[in-house]
Amino acid sequence: MRRSLGIIAAALSIGFAGAAHATPSTILMIPSVDVQPFGVVHFGADIYSPPAKGTSNGTNTDGGHNIVVYGLTVGAIPADDKFGMEVGVDYKDFSGNSMNPLYLNAKLGVKEGAFGEMSPAVAVGGYDFGTKSATSATNTADFRTDNNIMYGLVAKTFGAAGRFSVGYFSGNDKVLTDSTGKKDATGLLAAWEKTLNDKWWVAVDYMGSKSSYGCLNLGFAYTVSEKSSFIIGYNIYNDKDIGGKNMNGDTIEFNYDVNF
Repeated sequence: MRRSLGIIAAALSIGFAGAAHATPSTILMIPSVDVQPFGVVHFGADIYSPPAKGTSNGTNTDGGHNIVVYGLTVGAIPADDKFGMEVGVDYKDFSGNSMNPLYLNAKLGVKEGAFGEMSPAVAVGGYDFGTKSATSATNTADFRTDNNIMYGLVAKTFGAAGRFSVGYFSGNDKVLTDSTGKKDATGLLAAWEKTLNDKWWVAVDYMGSKSSYGCLNLGFAYTVSEKSSFIIGYNIYNDKDIGGKNMNGDTIEFNYDVNF
């Protein structure tokens, strides 16, 4: 997650096909319990960019790396009033490094209220399953992509207060490390989100660890049409040096989503 952290649907409602961006259906950066409806093809384009340059001994340095993600996610099982499943693939470009750009994701979800009025929504899944394994890397310069994030989430809507989500994730500790190289591949998932009206939605989510996934995210979404929307967010990373020493450890995200 980034997303993704994806997210991560474009409908931007608190319902089963709620807010999300590429891979898998997400809130801002963490996965959500929402699942794409059967047969719906979702396209997302996400851009993550550092807001400003860092400094080293008073001299401007490269502020970080732009990340661009193009994702396709599709609802994978027939319409059901209790369960849903989605599968997807993403193309990720890290400042022009796209030697191994493809990542896979999948999610199985249980809808909120499926087993009674008080039953929460539940989701289990995985994302950022890349094509270059850590075991095949020959040196630290190799671009490894088998991040292999697995997660579980529960979520419940409390009327006007919005929806709250909590969960846990675990990834490949050969890849998920902090800026010093220490393994940090597990952590908390948490979020709050609220639909303000038929156009606007706001959210805060958090992913633990000091790896490149660990961050606090603030954002809002605007529904352009019945099938398209965009999200603007700000990502505050838990390890400010994760992109390199003396770099700005935050990013601004822009996500555009369309359902077909």
